[in-house]
Amino acid sequence: MAATPSTRLEPAARQALLATAATAIESGLARSIASPPDTRHLPPPLGDPRASFVTITIDRALRGCCGTLEPARPLLLDVWHNAQASAFHDPRFPPLTLAEWRLAEVEVSVLTPCERVVVASEQELLLGLVPGRDGLVLAWRGMRATFLPKVWEQVAGAQDFVRRLKAKAGWPAEFWSSEIEVWRYETEIVGPARPTAPEVAPAA
Repeated sequence: MAATPSTRLEPAARQALLATAATAIESGLARSIASPPDTRHLPPPLGDPRASFVTITIDRALRGCCGTLEPARPLLLDVWHNAQASAFHDPRFPPLTLAEWRLAEVEVSVLTPCERVVVASEQELLLGLVPGRDGLVLAWRGMRATFLPKVWEQVAGAQDFVRRLKAKAGWPAEFWSSEIEVWRYETEIVGPARPTAPEVAPAA
C-alpha cells in the first residue's frame, strides 16, 4: 500500500509550507534576500512545534532529503531550515545549483510525534509494521537512522524495509540486538510540487 497525502492541513497551510521551502532554497541560491519566517504570530499548525522533512527530487530521482524527528521549533521555521539543509547540506550530494533548481520538485513531510515501540525481536517488529503508513526510527549505541513512510513505495515489503534501514545505519542485514530502540511515526505529505517563491527585486 503506497503512502497517500492526508487532508489534515488546510490548503492555505499546505501552500505556505511549499512556498516557504522554495523561498528558503532561493535564498540559499542568492536569488532572494528573504529571511527565515517570523514565527511570533503564526496560526496553528504553522506556529506549532512540529517535526518535518523536506525532499527534493529531479525527474523523480532523489536530490536531497533532510529533516528533524523531534518537534523543537515552529513548523514553518522547521521547513525553512530543512529545505536549506536538503538543498545545500545533504552529505550525499553536492550543493544544489540554480540549473538543477529550475528542474526540481519539492515535497514536505510533516511528522506526527514519534511513538516508542517495544519489541522482543525483529520478527515482532515486522509483524507490527503497517506498510505505507509507518515511518520508522532504529537506534543503537549512538547510531540512528530513519525511513519516511514514502520509502515503502520502493521496497518489497516489511523485511526489505527494515533491512534497508539497517543498511542505512551501517549495520548488516541480519543484525539485531536487544538494545535496539524503535520508534514509529506517520507523515502528512505536501507535494511533490514545483513550488514558487515570491520574486524579490534586487537592491538599488
